[in-house]
This record gives sequence, structure tokens and C-alpha cells, in this order.
Amino acid sequence: MIRKFLAIVLIFNLTACAELQQVVNQLPQGGGIGNAEIASGLRQALDFGIDKQVTKLTQTDGFFKNELVKILLPQELHKVDKALRDVGLSKLADEGLKVLNRAAEDAVKEATPIFVDAVKGITFADAKNILLGNNDAATRYLNSKTQTALYNKFSPVIEKSFSKVGADRIWNNLINKYNNLPFTNNVNPDLTDYVTGEALKGVFTMIAVEETEIRTKFSSRTTDLLKKVFALQDNR
Repeated sequence: MIRKFLAIVLIFNLTACAELQQVVNQLPQGGGIGNAEIASGLRQALDFGIDKQVTKLTQTDGFFKNELVKILLPQELHKVDKALRDVGLSKLADEGLKVLNRAAEDAVKEATPIFVDAVKGITFADAKNILLGNNDAATRYLNSKTQTALYNKFSPVIEKSFSKVGADRIWNNLINKYNNLPFTNNVNPDLTDYVTGEALKGVFTMIAVEETEIRTKFSSRTTDLLKKVFALQDNR
């Protein structure tokens, strides 16, 4: 879980950051934790955290019924949506929006291996920045390390997902109907690029939600270790 990820990230930094030594001294003694073990635990915790968030988004309506990440139509398609509704094609317009979200739900499962790879590059400096940063510092770190790789992974998968969920057929029909309406200018939007970008935003949004919970809510710190570590953050 992302909560475990944040806790282990903090521990990872303790051995290198002098101002956190007091917290180190408070940790349970015996069977001491070495750097290699801490790094391994960090990777495992991130695996659990990302897997939890990705699983939520890959479920049916994981995007479509989550107002935080629901994919809406791009600006250039607002006129398409309105025009179709004006001529009695509201059902088709609704389906067009839904299948964009279905494509994202189908594709976002591809994120997990890239996030796992990203944590392998975490350094002591990275961990310190995460600890002392804003409420979404860990999310920003993952974003900076994975954005390009995720886009390159998502884009072809989104394109395949369009076919899998029927989005290509629905949108071809929808666009053709719009383009055939009188007094309209033809449109041909790059929906693969758009949905890919929106899917990525959704992933990072949900990770940030988890991170903010553990950073700002004492009730979310369910172990003595979490309480000790994040007390330092509270008092910084």
C-alpha cells in the first residue's frame, strides 16, 4: 500500500539524514535493518501501493464513476457532443464518452511494472525530498521518473483498447454523423493521445490521494512506526 511505501521511504532516509537521527534511535532494536533490506522493503511497499491504486482504476467504472479521474471530452469535441444531442443523438453521445473511460480502464493495468522500475533509482536525496516535501511529494517523484515511459507504454495499449471495448467503432460512427451534419466543420481528433494523457493523470491523482491521507490524517497512521515517523513531518 502507498502508506507502507511512504513509511519505508522515510526509514530509507533516516540512516543518511543527521537531523532524523532521533527518530532512528526510537526505532525497535534487534535484528537491525540494513540499507539493502530497507531498499528491498521500499520496492515491495511500492509494489503493494501501486497495485492497489491500479486495481481500483482497472475495474469497470474505475474511471467513469470516479469524479476525480473521469475522462471528459476534449474541448474540440464539445461542439460535436452538443450538435449530436441537438439532433436527437444523445444516446450515441453518452456512449462515446463512456467508451473513452472504458479504454483507460482497460489500459491502465500496464502501469505497474514501470512504477516498480522507478523505485529502483531512489537515492537518499530522493527520499529526503519526499519526506520534507509537499503532501504530494512522493507522487511528484513517481511522475517525474515514469511520465515518458508510461506514455510510451499506454499509447499503443490505449489504441488497442479502443478496438477491444468498441470505442473505435463508436467514435467513427459518431464523428461521421457529426461531419455529415450541415453547417459543421469536419473534425478528426487524436483520441489516442488525449485518452493516454488523461489516463496518466488519473493514475497520479489516485496515488496523490493516498499520499495525502497518510501525511495529513493521524488516524491513517495505523502503526507505532507510522506515528513516530510522521510526527517528525508534523513538527518540521
